[in-house]
Amino acid sequence: MEILIPALILAGMGFILGVLISIVSKVFYVKDDPSVMEVFELLPKYNCGACGFPGCKEMAGALLKHEAKPSQCKPMKKEDLPALEAYLKDYFDKTEE
Repeated sequence: MEILIPALILAGMGFILGVLISIVSKVFYVKDDPSVMEVFELLPKYNCGACGFPGCKEMAGALLKHEAKPSQCKPMKKEDLPALEAYLKDYFDKTEE
């Protein structure tokens, strides 16, 4: 009986905090930009940081904001670079319209 009360208190706290986390995650949800994910898929996904960004997802965001150039990605193969440049050209042409 001595252990039942603390166990119920902990279970209740766990339930309340779980519900609170669920609510907060829905309220503060941030949608990912689909174009960032499309550019991310064109990158090698090594997350090496050689481009000056912490990972490929940040590099993709920087490419779409004109803060980086595709040539900054050091491990990208030369034959994959034209596909990325073509996607970015199409993206910028659409956003300028």
